[in-house]
Amino acid sequence: MASGKSLSIVQYFEGAESHKCGYCKNTVGSVSNGMWAHVLTVEDYQDLIDRGWRRSGMYVYKPIMHKTCCPQYTIRCRALNFQPSKSQKKKMKMLTRFLTKGEVSKEPGDDEAMESCFEIMGGQPSPELNKCKATEHDLTISGDDLDVEVPVQEIEKKKEEKESVDKGESSAYEPSDTTKLSTAGGATPTPHRTPKPGEGPDTNRPPCRKAKEIRRERKLQKTQHKAGVTVCPEAQSDAKSVLSEKSKANQPKSLEEFLSYPAGELKHRLEVRLVRSSPASPEFTATFQESYQVYRQYQLTIHKDPPDKPSSKQFQRFLCNSPLQEEYPPDGPDCGYGSFHQQYWLDGKLLAVGVIDILPYCVSSVYFYYDPDYSFLSLGVYSALREIAFTRELHEKAANLSYYYMGFFIYSCPKMRYKGQYKPSDLLCPETYAWIPIEQCRPKLEHSKYSRLNSDQNTVDENAVSDINNVHVLYKNRAMLYSMYTYRRLAFRDSDEDELVKEYAGLVGKTCAQKMLLYMR
Repeated sequence: MASGKSLSIVQYFEGAESHKCGYCKNTVGSVSNGMWAHVLTVEDYQDLIDRGWRRSGMYVYKPIMHKTCCPQYTIRCRALNFQPSKSQKKKMKMLTRFLTKGEVSKEPGDDEAMESCFEIMGGQPSPELNKCKATEHDLTISGDDLDVEVPVQEIEKKKEEKESVDKGESSAYEPSDTTKLSTAGGATPTPHRTPKPGEGPDTNRPPCRKAKEIRRERKLQKTQHKAGVTVCPEAQSDAKSVLSEKSKANQPKSLEEFLSYPAGELKHRLEVRLVRSSPASPEFTATFQESYQVYRQYQLTIHKDPPDKPSSKQFQRFLCNSPLQEEYPPDGPDCGYGSFHQQYWLDGKLLAVGVIDILPYCVSSVYFYYDPDYSFLSLGVYSALREIAFTRELHEKAANLSYYYMGFFIYSCPKMRYKGQYKPSDLLCPETYAWIPIEQCRPKLEHSKYSRLNSDQNTVDENAVSDINNVHVLYKNRAMLYSMYTYRRLAFRDSDEDELVKEYAGLVGKTCAQKMLLYMR
C-alpha cells in the first residue's frame, strides 16, 4: 500500500472490567470495556466517541451501560446555537468586573468541579498495563509496510457520508503551535446557520419585536388618526428607523460579547494560550512544571486526593500522553487537529488549564483544573463557555467542526448533571448511537437510570458489524484481514479469538473495525 498515512493501532482487553465507582462509591459497580490505543487518528477517535468511547491518556474505555451502576451518556452541545443562560451570564460578568475593576465577588464560589481523573477511570489509577503486550517493534508500521491493501477509498467515502454543517461566521484563528486568544478587543461575530426544526429560532430572520413596543406604535397611530394628523412617509420612515435601532439595542448579547472586555486599562490581564501537548510543543515543555503544580493543588484541594496520588508521572500519563496523531488538513483549522492544553494566564501566572482534543467534528473536553485560590471566579463555568466560543471560532475554517463534547452526562449522579445546563445539548443513545435532544431524555432517565433514549423502536445500529472476517488486524508487523489471519494460523485456530474479535467489532462499529488495526499476539 502506498498511502504513507498513519493507521490506528489498538489492543483490545477482552471482557468487562469491574472497578470501584468514582460517583456512587460502589466497590465493584463501575463496569466497562477498554483498549490501549498505541496510535489513533483523529478521524477514528471521532468515530469512537460517537459510539460512547472516551480516552484517558492512552487508554480508551466504554462503559457497559446496562450493567454499570452509574450509566454515563456521551453529551454534546450544539455550539453554533448556544445562548448563555442567566446564571452563566452572571459568572461572565463577575469575572469581567474582576478583570476591569479588581472586584472580588462576596458570594461563595459554586463552581462545577470536573470529575476526578480516578472517577473517569472508574476509581482506578490506571488500567492493567501489563496486559499491553505489544512491543515497539511490533508497532513500527506505516501504510507502506502493509501486505494487504487497506481500502482507503472506502475510508474516504465514509468521511463524505458524515452529515456536514452549514458554515457560519466568526473571527479567524491565528496559525501557531502556541496560539494566543486575547481577551481584550472587539467581540467575535456570532456564527449563524439555519436551524433544523426544533433547534430554536432562525437567527437569519429579523428579530422578534417586543409586545410593549408594538402596543406603543399602535397607540401612536390611533392617536394620530383621531386627531386627523397625517404623517408624511419620511417621518414614518424616521420613526421606523428609531424603533429599529431600539430593537437592535434590545437584542441579547452574544457569548463572544460577554467574553470580550472593553479596551483600556485593566486591573488584571487574562490571556488564553493554546499549546499542543502531544507531540509536546516547546511551549508545552517549557510550562510543564507550572502546569503540574496547578494540577496537583487542584486534586489535593478540590478532589481531596491523598498527597501521593497526583504525581508528576500520573499527570503525564493521564493528561499529557495522547494516542492522537497531529494532522493539518487544508480544510481544517490553522492549529491543526490533535491534543492540546488551553492555558489561562492571569497577570503572567498560570491560573488554569483546559485539556482538549480538537477533532474533525468537535472540540472534546478531556479535563479542566485550576488554582484553588481563585475558586471565587467560577473558572469551571468560564472555561466551558470559552471552549464553546473556541468551537465556534474553529468553525470559521473547518465548516464541519460545530460541536462541543463535554464527556459523560450522569443523570443518576446529581453533581454531574450540570453539563445539561449548556443548551442546546444532545445525549447519545447507547443502543442506536443516534443523538437525542436532552429535553426528550430527562423523563426517561427519571424513570430509569439506564434508557435506550431513542423512542423509535424500529431504529437500529446502522454501523453494526455483520462479518468479522473483514475486521483489520495487525499480526507480526503485517496488516491483514481477520480472514487472512485465521488462514495463516489454521493450525493454531482458537475459538476464543473469534469471540474477542466479535466483541471488539461490535463495540467499535463497522467503520472503525475496517479502518483501525487490532493488534493480535
